[in-house]
Amino acid sequence: MKPTAKLNQLGQSLWLDNITRTMLGDGTLAGYIEELSVTGLTSNPTIFDKAISGGDAYDQQIAELSAELGDAEEIFFQLALADLRDATDLFKDVHRRTAGVDGYCSLEVSPKLADETQATIEQAARLHGEAQRENLFIKIPGTTAGLPAIEESIFAGIPINITLLFSREHYLAAADAYMKGIERRIEAGLNPDVASVASIFMSRWDVAVAEGVPDELRNRLGLAVGFRAYRAYRELLDSPRMQRLMNEGARPQRLLWASTGTKDPNASDVLYIEGFASPFTVNTMPEPTLKAFADHGEVGDPVPADGGDAESVLAEFGRAGIDVEALAERLQEEGKAAFVDSWDELLKSIESQLGARA
Repeated sequence: MKPTAKLNQLGQSLWLDNITRTMLGDGTLAGYIEELSVTGLTSNPTIFDKAISGGDAYDQQIAELSAELGDAEEIFFQLALADLRDATDLFKDVHRRTAGVDGYCSLEVSPKLADETQATIEQAARLHGEAQRENLFIKIPGTTAGLPAIEESIFAGIPINITLLFSREHYLAAADAYMKGIERRIEAGLNPDVASVASIFMSRWDVAVAEGVPDELRNRLGLAVGFRAYRAYRELLDSPRMQRLMNEGARPQRLLWASTGTKDPNASDVLYIEGFASPFTVNTMPEPTLKAFADHGEVGDPVPADGGDAESVLAEFGRAGIDVEALAERLQEEGKAAFVDSWDELLKSIESQLGARA
């Protein structure tokens, strides 16, 4: 049995953190589904920037859309929706087989709306409505302004992937927004079965402290932060609040491990795949990481439900001068800025093609 199949058998969903029109058309994604146990897909502005600027696969549709749409952002969303409709169709059997638990793809709202609640609510509703696919998540960042937008979107029945989470505290705030939305649906007599995942970013932790900690602590912070968040996740699943919602027919929000490609060339290329093996979670991984794990990954003991040695490891980082809570806030702000930069580059790529045709 392949390592990817073993990980899936453990109870974890393997999602691909990439999308291109080429992989949709040439059978690459279908092959990952069939051969590597991939059951979903995530995208973000950086991924689409690379896809659209990296070849000519989108040129024809850009030319067609330019005749009716002059706005680069709107053209992008039409390009992305076309890809994600095709991708979600590839996962529709998974979605059906798992009774709506798995088989999702994700589309992010504009990163420039990260601090704008109402605009995020409106764009999330519009994009999901235009997609016309029940297995499409709309990604909303778990920022201060994003949390009420998440609650409102869940209340509206829109499946939400909460992104840009970095810590236990970020995760718990995101989970609270999700549950508030579900509680409002129950109170209003609406179906409480609205899917959601909470995406916590892992590898960026180790990049952030790589030059400031002793060698014995290198590449250990991401795992410790993740283990701490996993304990909170398991405790929340067992909480009276979540049990009440499940008794009313709600599906628990799943924890998703994101940013799981290893950045340190001296570390294992499957560090965050092997390290975060855990049931009832998702691991979304870049294409090279997926292939590496399929080739030589190993599935060992799952993440301990009690967080294992997370607190003692985090205490070591504290003694080394690392303020984990402050770093979490910094990483979220840096993540917001990085996605805006990718968004701007993406729109510039589209605008340059529009200008060439003018």
